[in-house]
Amino acid sequence: MGILVDEDTKVVVQGITGEQGKFHSNYMSEYGTEVVAGVTPGKGGIEVNGIPVFNTVERAREEEDCNASIIFVPAPFAKDAAFEAIDAGMDPVVVITENIPVKDASKIMRYAEMNDTTIIGPNTPGIISPGKSKAGIMPNHIFEEGSIGLVSRSGTLTYEIVNTITKKGYGQSTAFGLGGDPIVGMDFIDALEFYKDDDGTDAVIMIGEIGGSAEEKAAKYIKEDYDKPVVAYIAGRTAPKGKRMGHAGAIVSEGGTGTAESKINALEDAGVSVAKMPTEIGEILHEEL
Repeated sequence: MGILVDEDTKVVVQGITGEQGKFHSNYMSEYGTEVVAGVTPGKGGIEVNGIPVFNTVERAREEEDCNASIIFVPAPFAKDAAFEAIDAGMDPVVVITENIPVKDASKIMRYAEMNDTTIIGPNTPGIISPGKSKAGIMPNHIFEEGSIGLVSRSGTLTYEIVNTITKKGYGQSTAFGLGGDPIVGMDFIDALEFYKDDDGTDAVIMIGEIGGSAEEKAAKYIKEDYDKPVVAYIAGRTAPKGKRMGHAGAIVSEGGTGTAESKINALEDAGVSVAKMPTEIGEILHEEL
C-alpha cells in the first residue's frame, strides 16, 4: 500500500501557472497522479495542461474534491500558501519551495501541528508511492513498485540510490524527501513509524547528511524498538566545520555537532548497516533480506 499518497490521492498544484508548476503538474499526470486542480490567485478560470485553475485552494476542493497539495510558490509567499492548504484540509502538504525564511517555516510547522496536517518539506523532492501516485519532482523512470521504503534529506542522493537499487531488482514501497532546509515538517522518525506499520515495506533506507541531530534521534528510536532492517548512508564525511554544504541545513557547527561521524556512530550502535558509498546499498540490502 502507498503511504500518504496512493490511487485515491487527488492533488492540487499551488503555483501551477509558474514554470515549475506547469512542468511538474504535467510530469505528475504522466506518471498517473490524479492532478485535479491548480491554484494561482487572480488566474481562476483558465486551464494549465488541461487542469482547471482556481483562485483559492478552498474553491479547488469544493469543485474538484482534491485532498493533497504540492506547493511551487516563491519563498516570500510560501507561508500563506501552506496556511491556505492546511485550512482547506489538504493532507499531506508537500512544500517544494526552498529557502523559506526560518520564521515562516516555524509558523508553518506550528500551524500544521495544530491542525494535524503532515508537511513534507520545505526544499523537498516530494513523495512517491511507485505505481500509485507521486506528489513531487522525482524522475518517473527510475522508480519501481516494490517493498523497500526510503527516506532522505537529499533529492539527488535519493535519485542515485533509487536508481542503483532498482537496477538490482529492489522496488520501492514509498519514498520521501524530508527536505534540506533547517526547519522541515516530517522527520526520519515520522517516516520510520509509517514504514513500521506498513505491511508493504520489508526494509528501510535512510539517507542522511551533516547538520542537525535528526539522524541521531532516529538511531535512538531504532535502537529502542524497530523490527525491520534499516540501511543508511550519511553524506558529508569530509565536510569542514562551519561551512554549509549544499542544503541550508547541511552544516557542521563550530562546536563540532552534526558531524557525519557522530551520525554514523549512533546508527551503527543501533544496529543499522551504514554504507560507505551509495553504490554499496544494494549489496547491503541483499545481505539484510
